[in-house]
Amino acid sequence: MLHHFLKRVDPELYTPAIGGPGSALRLRYLGTAGFVVEGEQHTLVIDPYISRPGLLATGLAPLQVDAAALAAVVPRADDVLVGHAHHDHVLDAPALCKQTGARLIGSPDVCNVGRAFGLPEAQLVETLGRDLIASGPARLKGLPSRHGRVYLGRITLPGAIPVPPPWPPRLADLRHGLVLNWWVELAGLRLVHIDSADFIDAELAGHAADVLCLCAIGRRYRPGYVRAAVELLRPRYVVACHWDWFFLPFGAEQRLLPGVDLPGFVREVRAAGAEPVVLPFDGTLGLDPAPAA
Repeated sequence: MLHHFLKRVDPELYTPAIGGPGSALRLRYLGTAGFVVEGEQHTLVIDPYISRPGLLATGLAPLQVDAAALAAVVPRADDVLVGHAHHDHVLDAPALCKQTGARLIGSPDVCNVGRAFGLPEAQLVETLGRDLIASGPARLKGLPSRHGRVYLGRITLPGAIPVPPPWPPRLADLRHGLVLNWWVELAGLRLVHIDSADFIDAELAGHAADVLCLCAIGRRYRPGYVRAAVELLRPRYVVACHWDWFFLPFGAEQRLLPGVDLPGFVREVRAAGAEPVVLPFDGTLGLDPAPAA
C-alpha cells in the first residue's frame, strides 16, 4: 500500500498540553483541516472529515459517510463551518448537521452539497464572505480566499457546484467552489482557520487572531506562506493542520502528505514570532484571554 512509503510523524513534534478542560476556549484536532471549537457552552465544528474512505474507494466509487464513526468522534455541534467544497472538507458536514441539528454554514457550493444530502433550508446558511454571522455567543465571518496550487502546480478539482450534485457524490462532483477562511470570535478569543495552501492578504488584513489554524502543506507551494499569515494575523499560537495522508482511517497511525515538512513548519512559525502547535488526532489546545496590560 502507498501509505507504507509515506513518512511517519515524529511523536516528539507533538506539542505538550497547553491549557485544560477549564480553559475559556478549547480546540480539538480532527485531522485534515478539521477542528472542534468549544467555549461558553457552545460548539463549532470546522471542516469535519472522519469517514476518510481509502484511496481506491475515493477514486473509484461514490463517497460514503461513516455515520457511526462521525457520531462517535463528534457527538455535538451547534454550527458546522466549511471552508470549501472538496470531499475532504465537506463530505461529512451535512451528516453531522443531520445528527446534531446544527446549521451548515458555508458558500453556495457547500450549501448545494447540503441540499444534495437532504438538509432542509432552515439548516443552511449561505455566505459569500465578509458578513458577520451570529452563532449563539460566537461571531463568525467568512473571509474570501483562494485554493492553493499544489501538486504539479495545479489546483485540484477547480470550479463551482451551481446545483446540488448527485448523492452520494463521486470525487469529481465536489469542486472547491468559493473558498472561505473562517474568522471566529468566541469566549473573548479570536480564531482564524485557513484550510488551503493559499490566501488573499487583503482579506486577512485587519482580522487579528489569538490562534491560527494553518494548512501545513501551504508553505511548500506559496513563498513566504507562514510568515505572511503570521504577520497579517499576529496570532499567539499557530496550529498545524492539513498535514496528514487523509486516506487512512481516523484511528490509524497517521502518515504525512507528500511534501509536508512539519519540522520546517514549526521552525518558520517560531521565526515569525508565534508559538507553533502540532496536535495528534483528538489532541486539544486550551486558551484563555490574555491578561489586560
